[in-house]
Amino acid sequence: MQAYYPGRQARLPKPALGIQFGRQARVEKLDPLRLGSDLPFNGFANGAMSAPPLPLLGQSLAALKDWAVEQGQPAYRGQQLHTWLYHKGIRSLQEVTVFPKAWREALQEYPVGRSQVVQRIESRDGTVKFLLQLADGELIETVGIPTARRLTVCVSSQVGCPMACNFCATGKMGYRRNLKLHEILDQVLTVQEDFGRRVSHVVFMGMGEPLLNRDTVVQAIRSLNQDIGIGQRHITLSTVGVPRQIPWLAQQKLQITLAVSLHAPNQELRQQLIPSAAHYPLDALIQDCRDYMLCSGRRISFEYTLLAGVNDLPIHARQLAHLLRQASQSGARLHVNLIPYNPIAEANYQRPHPARVAEFVRLLEEHHVQASVRQTRGLDGNAACGQLRGSFLRASPEPAPGRS
Repeated sequence: MQAYYPGRQARLPKPALGIQFGRQARVEKLDPLRLGSDLPFNGFANGAMSAPPLPLLGQSLAALKDWAVEQGQPAYRGQQLHTWLYHKGIRSLQEVTVFPKAWREALQEYPVGRSQVVQRIESRDGTVKFLLQLADGELIETVGIPTARRLTVCVSSQVGCPMACNFCATGKMGYRRNLKLHEILDQVLTVQEDFGRRVSHVVFMGMGEPLLNRDTVVQAIRSLNQDIGIGQRHITLSTVGVPRQIPWLAQQKLQITLAVSLHAPNQELRQQLIPSAAHYPLDALIQDCRDYMLCSGRRISFEYTLLAGVNDLPIHARQLAHLLRQASQSGARLHVNLIPYNPIAEANYQRPHPARVAEFVRLLEEHHVQASVRQTRGLDGNAACGQLRGSFLRASPEPAPGRS
């Protein structure tokens, strides 16, 4: 395992530009299609150079072309900027060497929207976990998971998480805020930059509940597809379940995989593990899953974290099989991912014995439910969601800005 910290330059990207969002002479231009805004573009109050989109990362090709023209440049400069943002992963406009030098100088304070890597931990299996500092000082985690044929990024959608699952390190930290579009895209570009290879898959399984930041997450999914070039069928969104949000997601007509985190086969146990489940009964959740599959034509993958002696007994396997058969009335073939628990210091749960896991799989398959056991990666590198951020904050003598 290798850990890199600020001051140790090996494999760490260059620091991002300082970002100043409060300058009176600058008026933010938003991409209406991407961000849902109908604000007009006003430019500088004194009639000087037009204001750029803030930040540039997250803007569409069309918006970047328009901005280039407004700057007195040909539209193809916007195409060039799009390439350098999304495929070369620049951290400063000074890196765009195809731009005229005088224009680069004029753009030097315009923010790209990249984070800074404050900690990097590499596990023996090649998994790399990053602790990223955002412009306001908040910290998030993202994980790069390589295999011979794939490079998967596990991205966060919020700083912290309000769902408060009592076995989750992130849930123990509380909630700070939603991530912005550029802060989600930046995680993918950071992993791509570090590994020196193209990201093939993205899973929204990091910090936060994606459907509580639904508009921005859907914008990110579309940008990952249209701007970075990751197929929607290679993107997975994981949710613990938020009332009315799964039907909403079905209406977005995405080609992603939806993963629903159950973690318990009955309502009573689920409420013990996931307090927010009190507002979303299992029956209603399963009905929404059925409707989602009928509306979208996409199957759902169910997630189930196995906690030793808590939800991994034979009776739980039988209850889970019955529950999933209810969800399969649409005729879809369902799949459940079993995830042996990765213990954390903040919760008194343990990882089940492999024999218990194998028996759980056997019982599910005996009841005609397809099951697989997720290979746990990064066990020697604070792999559980929220562990790296938590350990860093505990070790920090003073809070960063925005975390007091």
